[in-house]
Amino acid sequence: MHSIAFHQTCLSGRDEIGPRRPGAIYQNTDGRFEVLALVTNPADAAQLLRRTAARWAVIVRDTLRPDGQPFAVGTVWTDSDYLIRPAPDTSVYVPAA
Repeated sequence: MHSIAFHQTCLSGRDEIGPRRPGAIYQNTDGRFEVLALVTNPADAAQLLRRTAARWAVIVRDTLRPDGQPFAVGTVWTDSDYLIRPAPDTSVYVPAA
């Protein structure tokens, strides 16, 4: 029991967020989601998630619903989540023509 609790507290924010970056699409049992934004400011994340404490939040839209509205999630990336489309690589600068 202690090892599970210890493991959960040792996850970094990057591990918790997983590959969810703007532009990525992932799926789990709740739906298929396009990541619209990643909020890493704890105060903003707490306000979005309506929690007193949060380190980050992901704003997503369910692509399986034609009327899907954006909403914030703070769930940790798990083995039940899988990436459909990775986020575009924004580290490479491409000048406009």
